[in-house]
Formats: sequence, structure tokens, C-alpha cells
Amino acid sequence: MRYLPLTAANRAEMLARIGAAQVDDLFADVPAEALLKAPVEGLAAHASEMAVERHMTKLAAKNLSAGAAPFFLGAGAYRHHIPASVDHLIQRGEFLTAYTPYQPEIAQGTLQVLFEFQTQVARLLGTDIANASMYDGSTACWEAVAMAGRVTKRNRTVISGGLHPHYVSTAQTMARFTGDVLDVRLPVLSAEADDAEVIAAIDETTSAVLVQYPDILGRIPDLAAIAEAAHAKGALLIAVVTEPVALGLIEAPGLLGADIVVGEGQSLGVGLNFGGPYLGLFGCREKFVRQMPGRLCGETVDAEGRRSFVLTLSTREQHIRREKATSNICTNAGLCALAFSIHMSLLGGQGLAQLAAINHDRAQATATALSGLAGVTVLNSAYVNEFTVLLPSDARAAIRALADKGVLGGVALGRLYPEASNLHAGMLVTATECTTDEDIAALVAALKEVL
Repeated sequence: MRYLPLTAANRAEMLARIGAAQVDDLFADVPAEALLKAPVEGLAAHASEMAVERHMTKLAAKNLSAGAAPFFLGAGAYRHHIPASVDHLIQRGEFLTAYTPYQPEIAQGTLQVLFEFQTQVARLLGTDIANASMYDGSTACWEAVAMAGRVTKRNRTVISGGLHPHYVSTAQTMARFTGDVLDVRLPVLSAEADDAEVIAAIDETTSAVLVQYPDILGRIPDLAAIAEAAHAKGALLIAVVTEPVALGLIEAPGLLGADIVVGEGQSLGVGLNFGGPYLGLFGCREKFVRQMPGRLCGETVDAEGRRSFVLTLSTREQHIRREKATSNICTNAGLCALAFSIHMSLLGGQGLAQLAAINHDRAQATATALSGLAGVTVLNSAYVNEFTVLLPSDARAAIRALADKGVLGGVALGRLYPEASNLHAGMLVTATECTTDEDIAALVAALKEVL
């Protein structure tokens, strides 16, 4: 029988309390076409545990996993080699929790890991401080917009066309409820980032400028110039990093003038995981620390003078301050932060730089090979491990045909920007240390057939 923890009377009482006539009213914001009208086809109403396991295994076998084919996907989710020691260490009993402890000082090991994580992130991003992590890059991005509004007492954010459209969508969803004004641009298919257009949009009403680095097309914007223009108008610069490995090769955003730096930490230690869980990174200038969302671990000494760690500044969170909180995120992605920190510790600063250089070398080899195909143009003049190529027709059809040939060839800009027909010829290609010469040859051969 089904497990129903609530009676009909319980549900009726809860609906009455919140003013809803029926359960379906709670899903009023979901588009009608996205709502199921009937049970999922192909699933039995009742089945044994073994039967369900067999069925789900059969469905899973239809997936083409990242390690089973030449893989050139990116756009915010990257395939990197994760040392086996990362998984071994995060499963130790003293570490294995996905959540922040609510009697934190008892868990000194967890707090020390988070303290070390904060130090690593601050150094990576080039900021004075960093928090103990957030849910993912997109929600960290929105939290930066909200934080900038609190700091500047303004509510207009200029969003570069190079920001990942999923991050833009997250910000737009939240801005519906806060009244923030988002001045969103579309990317222009040019070799250089659209820095001049972004700078021209900054005025005395601007709270912050939001720029991805490198951007969604793999280009590297001039953060220093944008920061100077923003600061001249009293605005903040928020830099978004979706590929932290790139920072092993290019200057950290905080050192180029960014006031708040956020990003996605999935590349280091976490893995693709079919889309989650991921890891939000968040750093800023020290003078903004009391406006920074999330949690912050600090170092102190105990009653006996021994080094110890505490959870500090958590009074900003919604479980304590409720509606007056700076954020509704009152936790951190503990297990993913631990994996990130272990991977970073294994690499070290020199190792990260070497890893980024290998990524760049693999991307160069891929770009050079693709540029030799008739009708294919490499857009970028500079990049780290991700670049855009222009195809003679809509890239979505080409990518589907590549997949049929067993090659995961890239991300179509038409998929990311379905309404912008001028971008549909673009294909975002990513290469990492996992990309072999054989993978590149397979991509080139398959794309030559497709075109």
C-alpha cells in the first residue's frame, strides 16, 4: 500500500490555513503544458522493489555517459579527472555529511575543513574573504545581485551578454519578487567580449555590473576596464566564474577590481553527477562581510588556549533573523565543499596552473583541428579551455547528428538562446585534460561527415 503520512483531514486543515482551496492551487505558477495530466507512461502502478530496480537500470542504460564517448560539452558543467583519493576521503565517517552541523563547535573537523575551503576559495577568486559555500553558481550569482543592492542602496543591475543564460534566468526569477531591475544584454558573435556595450550601459542608478569570466562564448572580458567604469559611477563589479580551473591560467577577478566574485565549483572534486549536487563559490571585499550571505567559519582559541574553529556571522541567516535575513540560504554544500577542498589541496597552486595549461593545450589542439574543416570558423581570439565555433547552419541539428555517431560534440547556442536566431550557428566546444587526440580526431571526422 502507499505510504500516506497525512490524513485527508490533515491536508484539508493545512490548505485552509494557507488559503488554498485544493492542492493543485499550490502549482499555479507551473505552466499548464508542463503539468502531468496522467501517470507517467510505462511505469506500473504497483511493482516489487526488484522489478523497479530492473526497470530503472534498463532506463539508465540508455544514457551515454561522459566517460563513454568523445566529450566536448561544457557551458557551466565540466568533465575533469577526479583523483580516487577525493572519493575515499569524503566518505570517512567524520566527514560524511552534506549539511552544516547545527551544534557546530562540536564538529571541529568539519569546521576546520570549511575554514580551509574558505581560504582556498578566497585565494582562487582573489577576494579578501569567502563564505563556507552556497548551493550552486546560479543562486550564488543572484545572491551577489541582492547583496550589491544592499551595499549601494540601488536596484538596477547591468548584465553582460556573456553571462550564462541559466544564471540570467535564475536572477530574473528572483527579481520578480524583489523589484530589482535587470538590464540584460544578448551576446554578440564577435571575437572580443562586449565590454564597450556593458560600460556604456553603466550610469548613476546602476547597483552592479554582472560579468562572466571567461564568458559564455569562452571569451575573456577586460574586467579591469569594466571595474574602473563601474566604480566611477558608484557601482560594484560582480564577476561570475563557471570554470574555476581557468583561474589557474588567467588573473583572479578580485585582483582585477571585482568587488564580489561568485562561481560554480563543480569542476574541482565534484563531478558532473547528472546535473547536481553542485557547489556555489562566493567571495567579496572584507568591508562587505556583514552583507555577505551564507555562513562564515572563523578561527579562535578555546578556554585552554588551543586553536579551534567556530561558526561566525550566522546571525544573517533566515533560521535566526527570519524575514530580516540577508539570504534564505542558511546552510552550505558541505560534502561538495569538502570534495573541492581535497582536490584543491592535492593540486596545490602549481598543480592548478599546470592543469589549466593542459586544458588550454587540449583546447588549442581541438580548435586547430576544427578550423581545418570547410565551413567551420573558430570565433575566439583568446580562450582557456572553451571556445565557440560557427557552423554553416543551425548547430543543434549538427550536434544531434554527432550524438547519433557516438560523439558528444558541444553545446548549441540555439539551445541556450532559442529566441536569438542570429546565434543559432554557434557551437560551444570544451576540451579538458580528459580530451585525448583520439577524441579530437573522432570529433573532426564525425563533424566532417555531418556537414
